[in-house]
Amino acid sequence: MLSQIRPAIVMIVLFTLLTGLAYPLAITGLAQLAFHDAANGSLIERQGVIVGSRLIGQNFVADHYFHGRPSATSAPDPNDASKTIDAPYNAANSGGSNLGPTSQKLVDRVNAAIEAEFAAGRIDVVAADAVTTSASGLDPHVSPQYALAQAPAVAAARELPVSRVRALVESQIEQRMAGFIGEPRVNVLELNLALDELR
Repeated sequence: MLSQIRPAIVMIVLFTLLTGLAYPLAITGLAQLAFHDAANGSLIERQGVIVGSRLIGQNFVADHYFHGRPSATSAPDPNDASKTIDAPYNAANSGGSNLGPTSQKLVDRVNAAIEAEFAAGRIDVVAADAVTTSASGLDPHVSPQYALAQAPAVAAARELPVSRVRALVESQIEQRMAGFIGEPRVNVLELNLALDELR
């Protein structure tokens, strides 16, 4: 019996050390050497302060900043733990709304968002990503169409020429990877940081 238990215990210890300790440490070390920025969250730092990540959107609501797309993330209601409240760009609770195209709740939410965009006077053309959420609720990008539609309102709020703000947006457009993967996009945090530097 002992002759069968000893090899089993040795194998458990060996593979625990190999797959539970050595392998994760090796992969972590390799990632730090080869992809240091990505392995640490693609953080953006300004004047020694971390202001965000290139990979996670933020909820910009001020008129003098470009806004990201709506976020469907939520958080527990502090008054009733059995319910949730809207918490845009809550990285601790990533997820979409799970509302299908035939959902009346989705239709009502999109129509309300369209009316709110026009009422705020921020845009005159509604891009799809201006009123729909992403699958994660944390998308850091908007379409160039949505960013350019916001340029006049942002320029007015900052008292800058619209042409200057549009040129900034165009300089921030990221093209398709390898020329055919994905869509052109604008990282909202990076755009707003570049906008702050225009002062």
